[in-house]
Amino acid sequence: MLAETSTEALFALSPLDGRYRSRTEELREVLSEFGLMRARVRVELAWFRALAEAEDIPECPPPSAGAEAALDAIERNFDGKAAARIKAIETVTNHDVKAVEYYLKECFAAVPELAGAGEFIHFACTSEDINNLSWGLVLNEACKQVVLPHFASVLGSLDALADAEADTSMLARTHGQAATPTTLGKEIAVVAVRLERAAKRIEAIGLGGKINGATGNFNAHCVAYPQVDWPALSRRVVENLGLEWRPLTTQIEPHDSVAELLDAIAAANTVLIDVCRDIWSYISFGYFRQRLVQGEVGSSTMPHKVNPIDFENAEGNFGIANALARYLAGSLPISRMQRDLTDSTAQRALGTVFGHTLVALTSLVRGLGKLEVAHDRLAEELDAHWEVLGEAAQTLMRKHGVDKPYETLKTATRGKALDRTTWQAVVAQLPLPDAARRELEALTPDAYTGLAARLARTRRHRDDA
Repeated sequence: MLAETSTEALFALSPLDGRYRSRTEELREVLSEFGLMRARVRVELAWFRALAEAEDIPECPPPSAGAEAALDAIERNFDGKAAARIKAIETVTNHDVKAVEYYLKECFAAVPELAGAGEFIHFACTSEDINNLSWGLVLNEACKQVVLPHFASVLGSLDALADAEADTSMLARTHGQAATPTTLGKEIAVVAVRLERAAKRIEAIGLGGKINGATGNFNAHCVAYPQVDWPALSRRVVENLGLEWRPLTTQIEPHDSVAELLDAIAAANTVLIDVCRDIWSYISFGYFRQRLVQGEVGSSTMPHKVNPIDFENAEGNFGIANALARYLAGSLPISRMQRDLTDSTAQRALGTVFGHTLVALTSLVRGLGKLEVAHDRLAEELDAHWEVLGEAAQTLMRKHGVDKPYETLKTATRGKALDRTTWQAVVAQLPLPDAARRELEALTPDAYTGLAARLARTRRHRDDA
């Protein structure tokens, strides 16, 4: 009989909470509703502390060491029971942020020194003051603690493969056709560089935040305490939370930086879709073999099959993540006049973007770990396509002033698959100096890789470039 949790997973509408649940655990406490509630509690308490520290708000004095310890405990000990209490309050308020406020007031009421300070929770705030900062916190955590480390794992696998196969000659394919040889390591290094750049772009994005009231003007704040430098206080709170302060906003922080983050994640995912498709093709050509997994089935009817399922799974999940990421990147920065709620419901799908990205990354790492390079097949493929040396021949002819070198080699090689014998016959007819002809006769497709091996190694050892 299935365990209770397994049975529940069978009824999940989303594979992230069903089939892939075990692979998204790292994100569950961060980008779930629980994670958002926990972040809201942190933001509300940060604002309360900032009010208490301000010199010109005597009605909200600084807490004693004991009260400060109680505040720390509220934040530090936030758990499922606390989240359930907020959810119960929300069934009455029908408002998620107000439910957090009321929950904190209950917590304050249990601490004598804080009991009279409950009305300074959420003081002069609109819900979006809390929400934008909370989303900034959970997105920062999801990126830095979960997604970026998994991108780094993929990058590590690619770098290791690039290093190991830097010298492994491989027939290139441009337009899908036999082309000037390269090395497997160099081709893997190309995508490693692209992924590294994309990951750095994600890491560099600073998420914005604001806490300035119902229409962004500190209206209520100034009525209550006109002497307080509210922009300065707001800035301290936002920056202390690790976010970039946005001094000019409507009711909402405009989500431009969130859109930039989603675009950056989609760009990194796109690089890896390219990787998945190329490796899928290389497997189909026989350049890679996949290590067998005991008990695994490739086809329900064809017992010989070893399908590239990890790369297919990764490609599909990257694609789902990107479709949603790009929708959100285009929709979140748009808000009718000072506020509408389309962003509120849309943001709830942010976890889905990260979830499918995480599933894809774990599939890709697993797939890369199964690969074995088929050196014999790579060599066989090169030996079947000596016509790719036509580029070298016509270039040497140009060097020695031979008339119409390209056209000569085009006639001899275009659309033809040459082996060593037929290629040597072509070379014998070329009007080249003896030394140049001997050089060309000694050249083989596996040796015609230029600086590919060196370029592959400079990915990891740039000082050798």
